[in-house]
Amino acid sequence: MIRKLVIVFIAFFAIQSYAQQGTASPYSFYGIGSLKFKGTVENRSMGGLSIYTDSIHVNLRNPASYATPNLLSFNNESRPVKFSVGGSHTNTKLKSESDSESAAASTFNYIAISIPLNKFGVGFGLLPYTSVGYKLETLNDDDFLYERFRGEGGVNKTYLSLAYQVAKGLSIGVDANYNFGNIKNYAIEFVYDNQGDLTSYQSREDSRSDLSGLNFNLGLSYKAMINDKFELVTGLTYAPEAQLTSRNQRSFSTITISASTGQEFVVHTIDGQDDLIASGLDETELTLPSKFSFGAGIGQPRMWFVGAEYTTQKTSNFSNELHNNSTQTFEDSSTFSFGGFYIPKYNSFTSYLQRVVYRAGVRFEKTGLVINDESINEFGMSFGVGLPVGNVFSNANLGFEFGKRGTTNNNLIQENFINFQISLSLNDRWFNKRKYD
Repeated sequence: MIRKLVIVFIAFFAIQSYAQQGTASPYSFYGIGSLKFKGTVENRSMGGLSIYTDSIHVNLRNPASYATPNLLSFNNESRPVKFSVGGSHTNTKLKSESDSESAAASTFNYIAISIPLNKFGVGFGLLPYTSVGYKLETLNDDDFLYERFRGEGGVNKTYLSLAYQVAKGLSIGVDANYNFGNIKNYAIEFVYDNQGDLTSYQSREDSRSDLSGLNFNLGLSYKAMINDKFELVTGLTYAPEAQLTSRNQRSFSTITISASTGQEFVVHTIDGQDDLIASGLDETELTLPSKFSFGAGIGQPRMWFVGAEYTTQKTSNFSNELHNNSTQTFEDSSTFSFGGFYIPKYNSFTSYLQRVVYRAGVRFEKTGLVINDESINEFGMSFGVGLPVGNVFSNANLGFEFGKRGTTNNNLIQENFINFQISLSLNDRWFNKRKYD
């Protein structure tokens, strides 16, 4: 039954991810798009907190989490193979000083597997890294439509992780990530005749960047009992600076626009690749800034946990030669997360609700993007539950997040969003030691 649910779940969110953009944020116009949260629904439901690790949940943010202790219920001989798949749907209200609009986006978030190998652990999976999905318009001095900018695409990440349990409670790990994807941008400058009517033909600039490159993420996880009751949990990750190669294309098209639907029809296209080659922009390098995170928390195993985590990234080192914008700069980004979980009674036989995991958290984020001298900040408050399903500690996870991004100052957009996430975290025992009498 669970296998059937997994197939349906993957198919549903795969279709959604291709049918719709993963974001509807105007801020995805900048850089290489809006950064996607690299974490599970369990992490997101605790304000993005990712320092907690155990033997039955995948942790995408810290590669050291793939080497966890064996389970007592498995006779302390092994731990389960872990599968996880997740997706989300976001409703956003875009608000300016004078107007407001609504937008929605559904997306596949991740698919991952963790395989135990004695003191080692191996993980691999696929998830989006950035997402582009915007439509922006500007007006001229006569309040007529002057420019329209539209973009789609994003960068995906496939990874292979290796972790090792150095000692009891101490694990180290490394992610090798291959980043790939493409971003398409379209720009139209509208032309009017002497009577103020749109001319029959307009010009559109089309550009496409195909991005690829490797980067690494190092992780450490340490857990220890402070006394007979309380457990200390700490985690640390570091991703060194890396480079993405961007292979760029450009063309110019004469188009007509349907007055009733707004659909664009291409009449004629001219290749603009020679201009890119002449300016040395047909292939460029983008910097993925270094990133560091550290967190700590305290709790009682299988009962409750509360912790905090701080992440900082050298976003000020990012640049994109192909799409420089005078209104946009980057500063170092940072995120503070605070959250935890509570399980009334994990082994209750009489009450299902007592075995449910209840999660909550908050996060405060400085995204690193600065537009018109305004820092684009983000705030989120999240809640979630982990619902036991099937056997071997499997569960379905539901999460909700309410928050806002940006500001209405200096003609900018404030996004108020509600994010719903769902995932399956499935466990299975593949390796059994044979016993002989």
